[in-house]
Amino acid sequence: MRLRIGVPIVVVALGAGALTQTIAQGQSTATTASAPTVGLSAAEMQAVAGKYCVSCHNDRLTTGAVSFSGVDFGAIPSHATLLERAARKLLVGSMPPQGAPRPDAATLQAFATTIERALDDHGRTVVDPGRAVLRRLNRTEYANAVRDLLDLDVNVSALLPVDNSSFGFDNIGDVLGMSPVLMERYLTAARRISALAVGDAAEIATTADTYRVKPDRSQDQQLDGLPLGTRGGLAITHTFPLDAEYSFKVDLRQTTLNNVVGLEYPHDVIVLLDGVEIRRARIGGEQDLIQSFANSQGSAETFENRLVVRTKVSAGPHTVAATFIAKTAALRAGLLQPILRTTFDAQDYTGQPHIEALVVTGPFNATGPGDTPSRRRLFTCRPPHAAGAEKKCAQRILASVAQQAYRRPLQPSDVLTLERFYELGRPNGGFEAGVEMGIRRILASPDFVFRVERDPPGSLPGHVHRISDIELASRLSFFLWSTIPDRELLTTAINGRLSQPAVLETQVRRMLADPRSAALVDNFAGQWLYLRNLANIKPVPTEFPDFDDNLRSAMLREVQLLFDDVIHRDRSVMDLMTASDTFLNERLARHYGIAGIYGSDFRRVDLALDERRGLLGKGAILVVTSLASRTSPVVRGKWILDNVLGTPPPPPPPNVPALDEVGAAKASTLRARMEAHRGNAQCAGCHRMMDPIGFALENYDAVGRWRTRDGGTSIDSAGVLMDGSMVDGPTSLRRALTARPDVFIRTMTEKMLTYALGRGVGPSDMPAIRTVTRTAALNDYRFSSLVMGIVQSPPFQLRATPTAE
Repeated sequence: MRLRIGVPIVVVALGAGALTQTIAQGQSTATTASAPTVGLSAAEMQAVAGKYCVSCHNDRLTTGAVSFSGVDFGAIPSHATLLERAARKLLVGSMPPQGAPRPDAATLQAFATTIERALDDHGRTVVDPGRAVLRRLNRTEYANAVRDLLDLDVNVSALLPVDNSSFGFDNIGDVLGMSPVLMERYLTAARRISALAVGDAAEIATTADTYRVKPDRSQDQQLDGLPLGTRGGLAITHTFPLDAEYSFKVDLRQTTLNNVVGLEYPHDVIVLLDGVEIRRARIGGEQDLIQSFANSQGSAETFENRLVVRTKVSAGPHTVAATFIAKTAALRAGLLQPILRTTFDAQDYTGQPHIEALVVTGPFNATGPGDTPSRRRLFTCRPPHAAGAEKKCAQRILASVAQQAYRRPLQPSDVLTLERFYELGRPNGGFEAGVEMGIRRILASPDFVFRVERDPPGSLPGHVHRISDIELASRLSFFLWSTIPDRELLTTAINGRLSQPAVLETQVRRMLADPRSAALVDNFAGQWLYLRNLANIKPVPTEFPDFDDNLRSAMLREVQLLFDDVIHRDRSVMDLMTASDTFLNERLARHYGIAGIYGSDFRRVDLALDERRGLLGKGAILVVTSLASRTSPVVRGKWILDNVLGTPPPPPPPNVPALDEVGAAKASTLRARMEAHRGNAQCAGCHRMMDPIGFALENYDAVGRWRTRDGGTSIDSAGVLMDGSMVDGPTSLRRALTARPDVFIRTMTEKMLTYALGRGVGPSDMPAIRTVTRTAALNDYRFSSLVMGIVQSPPFQLRATPTAE
């Protein structure tokens, strides 16, 4: 769908006055710096395509499912989908392929630039901003919204199922529908959350919540969040629903034969509540060891019964921890080189005991709802005994919550509905029961669960219009915070000031400085960079015995801290590729071979090792792009093509033989096996793109350690990229990938716009993406400039009224 709008609408979308002028200057300056000033004529374009493209990409061969046979270069916008893809591949040098006839570099650049200029010119007069479909809040957004609405952290994984993903993200509207079963889950969640927020004893049952330690977490050192002088264990924040008694039980790690591990010597276990010791018990020693072998299952229950404590706890969030008192760090006799992972052998009963889980059970003998953060947030008034005062107080409470929950001013019908639900709940427990029923209605309302955007009254099909300030506030908040707008943002929008360029910029910068912008790290970067996959990565223990959850968590934290630093220090996003500093603790520093770093705390470190700079040198990225038993040049190459260059390879054709099924099993190295695999004609085309990139990272093993040999053979990391660049390791690969910063910035902008809009981007969005990239170049590609460019772009600020089907 292509829609014509007047220039004034575009000006409004981009921002008036100096802001529009700045964007226009950004387009002009960036284009002049990165491309020839003179493009090609339609006849010249046709001649270049006929000489270098049509021989492979024609109606008969359709190589890569692409044909240039019918392309009219005098009408480039009518072939936008094909030519956007072609321009991207030309700019990164992946087409024409190596070995095929290629024009000179200036002609290639001019060809791609002419395409982009024509599409950008077209995009200034014919705007298709797209239309995000009605979608529900995903699981993360729902939990964050409840947190900000009620000051209540909920375990959303126990309430709602995992969301589907599309285009690399789980906030895409097309996959966030609502089924009858899912609707039941949201209704149940609303019931439980409202009861917990108010402290309704009648609705709160006695439950046992189990917090487990990862099976491969080593517990030989003090862990982050636990007191000095301790080792191992876990610390959790648990929300206690009522003032009541609660039971705490510590489960110990057992072998496959049910023997409790580490009973050779006595060890003290402590349980702490908000840092105060509430239980200390000793396990281990000669008698316990003998008893364990006499009756492994029965003795395990006996030992764990020593670690049970029941005590009164006030309602609200509290930190609960279970850990061991640290003893000597001396190694056990007989170990020549101990394995760093302390849970490597599931049958070994020796060593140090480990905590497997902490179980919190309750409430028992409840005495009341207590004074919780959620109750303080809700009950902003208390009704006096005067007639009608109770109802007015309830109206005030529910209206305040509903306006923030619905992200808009309330209508009279909203108020009447909440009044009816208040009256429905009040007979079951008075004022607070009525308020709880009203909160339940709010949490179950489509206005809360769904993100709704409405067309202006009288808007004709196909009409492009600016979204309202209130809709802009929601788009902005879910983009930067993955949650509902706070009161300041919503009030600014209700007053009609948010769309003012200066006000909008002020709000964006405020939101980026707010701790809630960590959602960009967890949700955007976590999915774009595949960091979420790290939790499920389990390298083969016999190949990588030292890999444990401590190392996995440290790798994840390193990249999160780097991305967070780029956001909050407003660094250039190119630092993600080139930064010479990083964040390390002792465990990760040892893995990287960096000396002088001690303790579990992370600190900024200037890297002397060039191979650890930027994302390419980060253990988290290297692990998620490897297989369980070995590296994968294909996966690593594909990751870079997709997430750095923005040119993902096509999916493999059907019936492609696996690596070891093409006669390469006897090859001595992975490179030799891959060379044999590429001998298959079905495999060669894509592997020529991916393999040289992946082999440039082959000095990193499957868990990100640096190596120079693989199985007794020297690593060969040399290769030739599709644009002819020679690479021989991560340093030269990084230089090649960052030689044109606009390529990486454009890819990141495209990913971020997808995330911000909640839909896949298409050819009609590319002019806006290029504008953001060029404008950001004027500000050294600082993170805030990318965010501001996206927020000011037509796809973010405009919407089209749907046409009749």
